[in-house]
Formats: sequence, C-alpha cells, structure tokens
Amino acid sequence: MANNKSAEKRIQIAERNRLQNRTYKSALRTLMKRCFSACEAYGSKPGAESKVVVQDSLSAAFSKIDKAVKVGVMHRNTGANQKSRLSAAVKKATQELAAPTKAV
Repeated sequence: MANNKSAEKRIQIAERNRLQNRTYKSALRTLMKRCFSACEAYGSKPGAESKVVVQDSLSAAFSKIDKAVKVGVMHRNTGANQKSRLSAAVKKATQELAAPTKAV
C-alpha cells in the first residue's frame, strides 16, 4: 500500500499505462494475426485481390509496430523481430507461387 501522496499517484499512473499498453499490444497481435491469415489465404487462393489484402495488412501491422516502439510499449528489438516474422511470412507466401520448384 502507498504511504504517501506521490506513491499513490505513481500507482495510478502505472495502472493507467498498463491498461493503455494492454490495448496497444492486443491491437498489435490482432493485426499480426490478420496478416498471417491473409498470407495463408493468398497461398491457398492466389490472385491480385488477395495480394492487395496481404500488402494492406502488412503495412497496417508495420505501422502499428513502429508506433508501439515509438511510444515505448515495445522494445525496438522486439519490434524488429515481429516485423521480420511478418516479412518472412509474406515473402514465403508470394515466392511459393512465383517460382514453382523443379522436380529432379
């Protein structure tokens, strides 16, 4: 329990920040899941429309990650790691269809 006024205020501020960070992280996870599912959808049914969905979801996730790092919700290395995961998933989904493997 807080013993003085400043400690009470710090507790209130910490709780406020925790709730804000929680909503930010939740939105970030949602955007990442959307991007991964868009990659899966593009892999199963390729087309120009689904490729646009993949690119839009990727840019939205990148934007949210960058903002989370800027605000301090997420460490910059964690943000870079998440962006790398998304990029790899998108690259894998688009390259599998662009260059089919040769049977030897």
